[in-house]
Amino acid sequence: MTVRTELRLLRMVVPYRGRLALALGTTALASLLDGFTLIILIPLLKHLFGTTGALRTGSTRLEEFVSRVTEPFVAGLTPGQAAGRLVLVLVLGLLLKNALSYASTQLSVGVQEGLVRDLRTRIFDHLLTLDLGYFQRTRAGQLISGMITEVDQTKTVITASLLSLFQNLVVVATTLVVLSQISLRLTLLTLACVPAMVLLLQSLLKRLRRHSRARTRERGEVTATIAERIGAVRLIRSYGEEARESARFAAQATRYRRQVIRTQRYSSLTSPLTEVFSGFLVILIIWAGTRPALIGLSAPLAPEAIIVFLMAALKLTSPLKTISSYPAVMAVTLASAERVFEILDEPSTELDRPGEGTARFEREVLFDRVSFRYGRGDPVLTEVSFALPRGRVVALVGPSGAGKTTLADLLPRFHDPTGGQITMDGVPLTRLTRSSIRALMGVVSQDTVLLNDTVYANITYGSPGATRQQVEAAAQAANADLFLSQLPEGYETLLGERGTRLSGGQRQRIAIARALLRDPPILILDEATSALDTESERLVQQAIDRLMADRTVLVIAHRLATVRDADEIVVLDQGRVVQRGTHEQLFRSGGLYRRLYDLQFRDQEPVLAVER
Repeated sequence: MTVRTELRLLRMVVPYRGRLALALGTTALASLLDGFTLIILIPLLKHLFGTTGALRTGSTRLEEFVSRVTEPFVAGLTPGQAAGRLVLVLVLGLLLKNALSYASTQLSVGVQEGLVRDLRTRIFDHLLTLDLGYFQRTRAGQLISGMITEVDQTKTVITASLLSLFQNLVVVATTLVVLSQISLRLTLLTLACVPAMVLLLQSLLKRLRRHSRARTRERGEVTATIAERIGAVRLIRSYGEEARESARFAAQATRYRRQVIRTQRYSSLTSPLTEVFSGFLVILIIWAGTRPALIGLSAPLAPEAIIVFLMAALKLTSPLKTISSYPAVMAVTLASAERVFEILDEPSTELDRPGEGTARFEREVLFDRVSFRYGRGDPVLTEVSFALPRGRVVALVGPSGAGKTTLADLLPRFHDPTGGQITMDGVPLTRLTRSSIRALMGVVSQDTVLLNDTVYANITYGSPGATRQQVEAAAQAANADLFLSQLPEGYETLLGERGTRLSGGQRQRIAIARALLRDPPILILDEATSALDTESERLVQQAIDRLMADRTVLVIAHRLATVRDADEIVVLDQGRVVQRGTHEQLFRSGGLYRRLYDLQFRDQEPVLAVER
């Protein structure tokens, strides 16, 4: 899984290969300049010490190379002047090296943030294609954590796996060349200590990866709890649950804290281990360099050679530390990346398949022995059959849990039936594209969804090409124009998250205006007037009456008074059709419809008797 995750992340870097190659190039140049500054130090120290003759580095090739490199800068100069010139060259080299490092970092940031943006947009686009059941079984906070925190963690793969690792490998290679040219045997002695440190660090990796994954899950739970409880703050205050919620969240935050501490306990061990290793190297180099017999040399190294070797060896510890801690860094990164790819690997259900046609509605929608269940659960609908002819109003009624909303969700293909079929003008919906089916429909539900945007943007949602005149006409037909004119900025007023600045009736009328603007031939009304006060219900019902005119309508209602004029009423109970007919037919025949009606209108029975 880990290798596969790394490869998937690296494949996402392909669009940035040019920028990445440039970053790698500048990184390589900066690393080579590190080696150049080490070489410049040898003649500089020689001139500062005032030594003459051979450098006694143990390698005539290095001495010849140093002479060729430095000769153009020091030819004909006194030792003091030569030292000054070499200091200037050293400073310029350092400035150039750091300028290249800065350029590499900026290029790296561009690649990293490009990867983060691409991952976030891919997740967002993918979420739009997932089955609605996924959102019912997955906490919103977990998805938010995946899109924000976990995606942000994955960019470390660019710095850890590519640029930083590459840069440190070049530094190590360059430094080893310099060290080996000064004294190959002393270099081998130094390197003999490296495997012990690497093996010790590797032993931490398994535990670190396990704790990193647990921390990722716990962080998602904390995010989910925050998002959920903020949305339920009115409920919490209404029932006086502040203290209990505070204690519950404190316990969860404590669990996350413990998990972070466990992860850091192993991650932080890399630094002290490498510090101890660096100190050991210093002692070893000084001890061995001043005792040539220990490493098979005939004479001790020159002071400048020992100093440069010591500086180079210490310079080696930092990249070795980074390289050795690479698995630890990648363990944390890949734990987040695996969570990201878990989301992306969820199967899409909203993709149009090859061969699916464009929906056209001329005659009727037919539900033919339709059955449905969520996953492996119990059946929600069982062999439901009825017709929705063009221009007619069909109402779905029944007790809570009868399957009314699920049945309505099948019409725009939010789900597909698990048995039977739904046809539009004789063509099964599963052979038509979802986009073309939904283009024929408008939905107004009890749970009105408004975005944190202007009134105008909310009404035109789904109809971006609408003119101002059309928007105002739709608002007027929805009985929304009066209260909209009283808002601070009219149609440009920001509604706040989920339209919380408006009453339920006002939000409902904006939703109706949105549906009127879309002008769909098929309309789905799901409890559109429930939970409203009498005045709001009157205004909303007037707007709905205008919306329903000359349309094919599927109505879901608990308030049976709103569906008495329907052309046909389909009564559902436990996912089955138990009665069908007009209001008068069902009322006279008794059964479940009559019992539901009597429960709602018991006080109005004398009036109903007159009506009959």
